[in-house]
Amino acid sequence: MKYSHKLSDAIHILAYLIVYKDGDLSSKAIAASIEANASVVRNLMSDLRKAGLIRTQPGSANTTLNVDPKQITLLNVYQAISMDHNLLHIDPKTNPQCIVGGNIQDTLNKYYADIEETAFQRMNEITIQDITDDILTRQKTK
Repeated sequence: MKYSHKLSDAIHILAYLIVYKDGDLSSKAIAASIEANASVVRNLMSDLRKAGLIRTQPGSANTTLNVDPKQITLLNVYQAISMDHNLLHIDPKTNPQCIVGGNIQDTLNKYYADIEETAFQRMNEITIQDITDDILTRQKTK
């Protein structure tokens, strides 16, 4: 089963832009930090730019935040990137002739919707500044 790292990588990009604001902000440098291809970083940066979270300049490695990091929530980032799936996944291929298999999808949809709503509420409380502060605190204790 393959999981998407787009949210994690987009958060990584924003934190990188804060921590290394005076350094190399090229997609190549950020990609080295994420250990991903620079095209992945450029695609995510395009999503973040379209959402108004960052400013980019074509041909220049001068990307900056367009919003105060205390105002960018994880939910903002989640909504900015092109996610093509829900947080939780239900197996669509269950046996409809079985009591469990015939009802599990509707049952889980109800509970998963509640869980997802709670997760989105919590994501709306956590900011990129919170993430960056935690990263820097952890670095100091190493």
